[in-house]
This record gives sequence, structure tokens and C-alpha cells, in this order.
Amino acid sequence: MAQQLRTPTRADAHELAKLHVACWKETYSDLLPEGFFDSAHDEQRLQMWNKVLADPNPLFRISLAENADGKLVGFAFSAAPTGNTEGIPSSVSRQLYNLYVLQGFHGDGTGQALLDAVLGGEPAMLWVESQNPRAIRFYQRNGFALDGVTEDDPMAPKITDARMVR
Repeated sequence: MAQQLRTPTRADAHELAKLHVACWKETYSDLLPEGFFDSAHDEQRLQMWNKVLADPNPLFRISLAENADGKLVGFAFSAAPTGNTEGIPSSVSRQLYNLYVLQGFHGDGTGQALLDAVLGGEPAMLWVESQNPRAIRFYQRNGFALDGVTEDDPMAPKITDARMVR
């Protein structure tokens, strides 16, 4: 992996929001309605990252991957589990909320390094788009298993998330 990992600062919010949107466009455009990626969506991502990066919450683990030119190419974020945790073993104290890498960097170890940075080998849960076999295989290689629980994303009607646990 030629990318360097680092912890973000508040000054990274704008570029991180742009990267988040770019990764969603690459990954989910065929599952989202036309016009989904509008200025309001971009602003929502910026507000989200401004809030997250301003929060000194010690449970947050965020890692950025940047190339030799200092351009962000991936990120990962984990924290305490929220939402539907019914049936999750009590040993699971972390949830992977985001792990995205630009497609041009898939398969080069960036995603693995990011996952390791925010989860290590800890028991954890995550939600993955059920029609994303590449991501599912990646998580399975890292000890996660689908547990049969799915949820439709209310903000993206064609996206069904499947829960994975290790």
C-alpha cells in the first residue's frame, strides 16, 4: 500500500465530505434515484463531518488514507454500536460505520489498512449494502459473517443493508 494513514483534524471536514460523496457515487449510483447527489446532499455530508470531527468523543476512531500527493483516497470510522443491535453478542462493543476507498485504490491494501486502524481484531458489527458482493467478501475475509438481519435505508429506497458480525 503506497497510501499513508493518519487521524483527521477538523480542517479535513471539507475534503472528507467530498471523498465520502465521491465514494458513494462510485459505489451506489445505480441504486440511487436520479438527482440524489444534489447540493443538499453534499451539504449534509459536510455538516456530518464537521460535527464528527469537532466531537472529542474518545469512542470515535477515524482514519484517513492519503496518497503521496496528500489527496484523500479512503477513510474509515468506527464507534460504539447504535441502531438495531438486537441479537448482537455483548462482546461486540464497536460498529464500523464507514469504510470507503476510491475505486482506483481497490485491491491495493488501503481498505485493509483502514479496517485494521479503526477495528483491529475486535468483535464488531457493521452494515453492508446487500448487493455489494465485493464488500461482503472483504468483510468475510476479516472474520465477519452475515447474521440474517437486513434493513432498508429510508434515505435511499433501493439500498438494503445486511448486518455482519464478528
